[in-house]
Amino acid sequence: MNVTGYLKDKVLHINLSGEMDECSSQEARTRCDKLIEDNLNVKKIVINLSEVEFMDSTGIGFLIGRYKKASRLGLPLFVSKPNFAADKILNLSGIYTLIPKAE
Repeated sequence: MNVTGYLKDKVLHINLSGEMDECSSQEARTRCDKLIEDNLNVKKIVINLSEVEFMDSTGIGFLIGRYKKASRLGLPLFVSKPNFAADKILNLSGIYTLIPKAE
């Protein structure tokens, strides 16, 4: 799992690519949390899932963890561009009630 980020118009964009599973999730959590902690002056956080090739329930846990962190910091969190399979998992899990899709 590769995690990169950039700022644009006071929005922290976090891009994930690769497979989100038990093996890759810990390093992704660490990198994502560091990006958030280093950019506390943003208006919102958008996690781009367009390059995530595989996601299981670990991905849901990953997103909920980032949601809790962002909520504690008073920052809204959104997901963007999940592929069909990831979108189906996220829909079935009900995660969009907590973390909406970015428009």
